[in-house]
Amino acid sequence: MGGAEPESAEVDRLPGWVTLLRAPNPGPMTLDGTNTWILRAPDGDFATVIDPGPLDEGHLRRIAEHGPFRFILITHGHHDHVEGAARLSELLGGTPVLAADPAHCLHGGPLDSEEHLGGNGLEIHVLDTPGHTSDSVCFLVECGDERVVFTGDTILGRGTTVVARPDGDLSSYLWSLERLSAYEKVLMLPGHGPARSDTAERAHFYLGHRRERLAQVAAAMAAGADTPAAVVDLVYPDIDPGVRFAAEWSAAAQIDHLRRESGTTPDGLDRP
Repeated sequence: MGGAEPESAEVDRLPGWVTLLRAPNPGPMTLDGTNTWILRAPDGDFATVIDPGPLDEGHLRRIAEHGPFRFILITHGHHDHVEGAARLSELLGGTPVLAADPAHCLHGGPLDSEEHLGGNGLEIHVLDTPGHTSDSVCFLVECGDERVVFTGDTILGRGTTVVARPDGDLSSYLWSLERLSAYEKVLMLPGHGPARSDTAERAHFYLGHRRERLAQVAAAMAAGADTPAAVVDLVYPDIDPGVRFAAEWSAAAQIDHLRRESGTTPDGLDRP
C-alpha cells in the first residue's frame, strides 16, 4: 500500500450550500453508497445535483424535494452514478442531464472539456480527468469565497479506485491525479466515502499508492507473472475472494501501463 490513509483529513461539516444525500446502495465497490451532492447558493433560485445515483425511486424523490434544479451533472457513466438520471429528469419536468459522454445526456450537453457553467451564485468548472473511465470528469465549484472539488470516482474518500480495462486507462489516470494534486487545501467531496479537507493531499496519497503498486507488479512480471490472475496471486496473496475480480481488473490496467512504458504492446510484442 502507499502508506496509511490520512484519517485526520476526513471532514464531517460541509459548506452551507452543499447537501449530501447518500443512495441506499452500499457494497464492496460503492462503500457506504453513492454520494449524491446537491448545491444551492444562498438565496439561489435553482440548485444543481451531481450524480443522482442508481434507479431507486425513494432516493430520486428525496433529491427532487430539493428542487427546482438547473442541471443534473454526471461525473462518469457507471450505473451507480447515472442510472437514475433519466428518471430524476422526468420527475423534475425535464431538467437537463449533462455528462461528458453524449449517451448519458438529456435535453442538453455533452459537457466540453474545461467547460464553465455559471449562474445562480455558483461557478462550476468542468475538469477533464480520464482514467477511472474514459468519460470521467471532476467539478471545481466556487460559491462566494469557497472552492470545492467533486471528484466522483477519480478519488474516493476511503480506499482506492479501480481502474479497469478496457474503458479505464492507468496512464491517463496518473495524469489526472497529477492534475488534481494542484488543488491544495481545497475541500474534496467524492462519489463514495467521506469528505476530505485537501484534494491535493488525497491525490498525492493516491499517486504514492499507485507508484508503489506498480513497482510490485513490475517485480511480479519480472518473476514470470504474465496474466492478471498470476499478478494477483503474487501481489495480492490475501485478497478477499469477493473482490478478486476488481484486483484482476486493476492488474490488467497495471500490466498495460507498464508494457506501454517499456515500449511493448499488451501482448508483449514490440511496437512498430
